[in-house]
Amino acid sequence: MQLNFIQVILVLIVAFLAGMEGILDEFHFHQPVIACTLIGLVTGNLIPCLILGGTLQMIALGWANIGAAVVPDAALASVASAIILVLGGQGTKGVGSAIAIAVPLAIAGLLLTIIARTLATAIVHIMDRAAEEGSFAKIDFWQWVAICMQGLRIAIPAGLILAVGAGPVRSLLGMMPAWLTDGLSIGGGMVVAVGYAMVINMIATREVWPFFALGFVLATIQQLTLIALGAIAVSLALLYIAVTNNSSNNGGNGSNDGNNSGVGDPVGDIIDNY
Repeated sequence: MQLNFIQVILVLIVAFLAGMEGILDEFHFHQPVIACTLIGLVTGNLIPCLILGGTLQMIALGWANIGAAVVPDAALASVASAIILVLGGQGTKGVGSAIAIAVPLAIAGLLLTIIARTLATAIVHIMDRAAEEGSFAKIDFWQWVAICMQGLRIAIPAGLILAVGAGPVRSLLGMMPAWLTDGLSIGGGMVVAVGYAMVINMIATREVWPFFALGFVLATIQQLTLIALGAIAVSLALLYIAVTNNSSNNGGNGSNDGNNSGVGDPVGDIIDNY
């Protein structure tokens, strides 16, 4: 598929915003489901890109920076794989191939992330000297430079992929052997399971496990739509809030020296104890 000039500019803008949001984290343009959907919207391939974004979002669900460990670049993986999917012109049939190369792209994006953060360290020292001079204009200027550098971290690779064109991209996808695409697809599926398991492990408590099991069972009923599942989830949440509030009120009038530990919202108790 060939993109016109306006579509190319819009894709680059989305890529630039995704790179910036990787640091700002305000509007979540760097999240796969949003970045891929926006690229699909501006290129006229909304459905395939939405499917791609939802799948990549499940993969990136458990990615989190811990200490000095930097997670794979979800923004680059989302933007690059969505562009490749669009240029390949395969529609929903090309989602599997796009997912297969998204994880290697995310890992390769770590190099760009390290370079950008290394340059940002130098910019911080420049801003420190500007602060000593009392120059707020310089501080603001270098802040914009650092943020725009993060945007270019994604926009430049996106522009290079767009410059290559649909023909080489389609040839590259066709040259990938079946064992490689199948292996990457299986690996990506395993990453989805591991990422989701990490999230469950973080939020799991004795009080919420029954709700998880109930939701898991209800999700297997094919007659229930997403709207029905959402309504059931909201109802269960309201029931849970009502029960916990009632328990908190009763617990406050009981014994145990007024200590309500373990009574009420378990997540709130964990945070308070922490």
